Amino acid sequence: MDALTQELDMKLRQWQPDIAQQVRLYIKEVIELADEGGLDLVRSKIVEQEVLDLIDESETW
Repeated sequence: MDALTQELDMKLRQWQPDIAQQVRLYIKEVIELADEGGLDLVRSKIVEQEVLDLIDESETW
């Protein structure tokens, strides 16, 4: 087991059950996206959200 999976295993035992379950669902989604070659789309959405956040911030000035 590599360091990342060891840390995840430790964290899943430390977190509240509802948080741990949500993390499990997110990880499952990432695995499915990786299997389908869809991670590029996720990165695009993250960048898009960052741009929208910057626009929102600039409007409040």
